[in-house]
Amino acid sequence: MNSSSLMRILLCCALLFPLAGTAYGEDGAASLDELLKLIKDARVAESREQLAREAEFKQAKTERAKLLQQAQATRVAEEKRSEQLEKSFADNERSIVALQEQLQNRLGSLKEMFGHLTAAAGDTRATLNHSLVSAQYPGRTAFLDDLVERMSGNTRLPSLREIERLWYEINREMIEGGRVVSFPATVIKADGEQAQQQVVRIGVFNLLSEGAYLTYRAETGAVVELSRQPGRAITHAAIELQKSGEGFVRTAIDPTGPSGGSLLAALVGSPSWVERWHQGGWIGYLISAVGLVALLLALWRLFVLSGVTRRVNAQMTGDSVREDNPLGRVLKIGEDNRAMDAESLELKLHEQVLKERPAIEAGLNLLKIIAMVAPLMGLLGTVTGMIVTFQSITLFGTGDPKTMAGGISAALVTTVLGLCVAIPTVLLHTFVNGRAQRVLHILEEQSAGIVAEQAEVR
Repeated sequence: MNSSSLMRILLCCALLFPLAGTAYGEDGAASLDELLKLIKDARVAESREQLAREAEFKQAKTERAKLLQQAQATRVAEEKRSEQLEKSFADNERSIVALQEQLQNRLGSLKEMFGHLTAAAGDTRATLNHSLVSAQYPGRTAFLDDLVERMSGNTRLPSLREIERLWYEINREMIEGGRVVSFPATVIKADGEQAQQQVVRIGVFNLLSEGAYLTYRAETGAVVELSRQPGRAITHAAIELQKSGEGFVRTAIDPTGPSGGSLLAALVGSPSWVERWHQGGWIGYLISAVGLVALLLALWRLFVLSGVTRRVNAQMTGDSVREDNPLGRVLKIGEDNRAMDAESLELKLHEQVLKERPAIEAGLNLLKIIAMVAPLMGLLGTVTGMIVTFQSITLFGTGDPKTMAGGISAALVTTVLGLCVAIPTVLLHTFVNGRAQRVLHILEEQSAGIVAEQAEVR
């Protein structure tokens, strides 16, 4: 091998191991001998690393093999254990079936009795959960929950003590349902505050405290004051009952109390007249304003016409002519025109009566218009309210009939308001118009009398 071939081999080696200088030092080889030494050292280091890695791989392989053997052994053991459990489960099932058959055979006629006992316990639990007596004696149904659960699962028969306690609770509920008693309890006020108060229980119908009616919430066991109370007379009777120590006291009770007190809730939940008036909206307010105007106008006209009638009656019985009343002014025309012929005097008197008529009939046409317009305004409010209700039905459907009925009820409020304004206004218009026509009748009668006297003179 010549020198040029050797140089090519060395150059190739230098290109293949460019990082050798970095591994063994930053200084490059100064000669070919040093380069060969560096290459030899690098091969030795790589060989050592490869041997270490190979040893690690062999060790890991051995550990994996051990783990595999352990997993296989565990699988075999678990398979054996599964077979044993399956066999034990099957044996237990056969034992349970045999024991159940033995239980049914030994129960005999008692099976039907225990079935009735389970049903009675369930019904009693439902009754006690919602009974007002539970507000005085909380926690009465805890043993019934356990009794019903065990008897329903056929895991254990009831003991004689449990049956006697069930019988005791049934009898206590009947006896307490006929008593009026007072007991201390925590009452949740309508504003959310809690207070320790004396509560009066009227059988299983109502709870009272300090003149307020209470309700019992079975899900939480809380005694809560109703947000809205009945009328003052009823609450006053409740106060009298709580103050009384013996004897009879008239008090209102809810006959649906044992079934939840739905009647009292419906009565106190129904809106008052003021609330119904507010349901009429702006049309209802406008109808009310028009009705107030009609009432004030009618009262004012009655007051004015009463004074006019009084002065006219005084003029009819008086000897002198006074011009402070319509009749006096008509008579004044007759006195001032005695020289006229009957036809001209009649025209003069008729003219004076026509002058007096507007003042006497003032406001009557407005009352008539209000009596006619008020029902139409009420009908307008009802139609607009029904449109809003049917739009809500279109959007949300008819899933809640109470909401739809409430919207229709609110829409009809304006019709009621319109009729409540129109009917009294018609009556007032009739009464006021009667007073006015009575005065006009006197004026026309006296005018006709003056003309007749003038005609006789001529």
